[in-house]
Amino acid sequence: MKQVNVAIMGLGTVGGGTYRILTENHDAILRHEGLDVRVAKVLELNVDRALKLGVKREQVASNIDEIALDPAIETVIEVMGGEEPARSFMLKCFAGGKNVVTANKECVAKHWSELEAAARKNGVGLYFEASCVGGVPIIRTLTEGMQANNIREIMGIYNGTTNYILSKMSETGASYEDALREAQQLGYAEANPTADVEGYDSMYKLSILSSLAFRTCIPYTAISREGITRITAADIEAGRELGYAVKLLAIGKRDGNRVEVRVQPTFVPKTHPLAAVSGSFNAVFVKGDMVDDVMLYGRGAGDLPTGSAIVSDVCYAAKLAEPKYPSFENTGALAPEIVIEDDYESKYYFCADCADRPGVLGQVTTVLGAHGVSLDSIIQRGQGSGVASVVFLTHATKEKSMRAALDELSEIVYVKSVIRVI
Repeated sequence: MKQVNVAIMGLGTVGGGTYRILTENHDAILRHEGLDVRVAKVLELNVDRALKLGVKREQVASNIDEIALDPAIETVIEVMGGEEPARSFMLKCFAGGKNVVTANKECVAKHWSELEAAARKNGVGLYFEASCVGGVPIIRTLTEGMQANNIREIMGIYNGTTNYILSKMSETGASYEDALREAQQLGYAEANPTADVEGYDSMYKLSILSSLAFRTCIPYTAISREGITRITAADIEAGRELGYAVKLLAIGKRDGNRVEVRVQPTFVPKTHPLAAVSGSFNAVFVKGDMVDDVMLYGRGAGDLPTGSAIVSDVCYAAKLAEPKYPSFENTGALAPEIVIEDDYESKYYFCADCADRPGVLGQVTTVLGAHGVSLDSIIQRGQGSGVASVVFLTHATKEKSMRAALDELSEIVYVKSVIRVI
């Protein structure tokens, strides 16, 4: 049996869930893992919150030094969120010889190289399974379950808030605004939902996961990002008619030294397993050159699912003879040999308001054809007043060709506007 003293920085939703797991499942962890994990201290400004969870008053630290300089503490759990003071506090803990377990995807994505360098310098570990997709063990799968593979693709639904909103819009025909309001009422979305609905949360997670999957640093600044705020119930209904579900996907692909990384609303074929992921659930779809397709599915957020991943990292760190770090050189910058692919190939959906008169669709198809874009399907609905809303679905084409065609379409006098492109 090994005793492991831990400290928790932050007792909010995730920190509280982690404390609950470590106390309620203490005996099970001791029995199955041979680890006597004890919460020695917590750093929490709201002392009453800590006391209500069952923390003893003498265990509540008043500053970071009480944790970083305590020789009895082996591992510190950071669940404060945000960049600062989380980054500074983690660096202090490394300097104090502590392993750090964190759920902080933003801080890892932005400061991974600095944090890892500090951990290496002090002979301790940085572990962040909980930073990506909550309770779904995707990081350990990539680093310890797929070593035989060169991973070609990693994509998925990494954000439960946006998936709940899009699922609600699909199931009930609700507008984006109404679905967001309900998500906020249920606690799935923050009062300021920008990080989720504009794709930042998924972008940070894709940076971390694509770096691990492709074994090279993929900075978050290399990722193209688009959120879901412009998606309408009409888009979702058109997708249903065409055999697709709308999801906010984080997509990473590698072909040699060319890497494609993007976060954007995407039409997913109803036959693909990701199309069936609904509500606040998340899923990650991985393609290896040897194992082929693997998908992990589960709750991507919440106190206990995320706390489960945190406790897994605590146990993992405690059992290692020496800290484990990623195999690639993590400078925080794109490696010189890696090229970010910005002219990827895809099918496209776009919706345009056009004058309802003869010859307009002919003009549109002529412009598309001139740029090498061929059409798969067209859906036209009259709006009255001589205007028709037309949905176009293309065959696979290059991104730059599609964008050039759309730019030219906007100049046709009878095309009132190109409203959305997915």
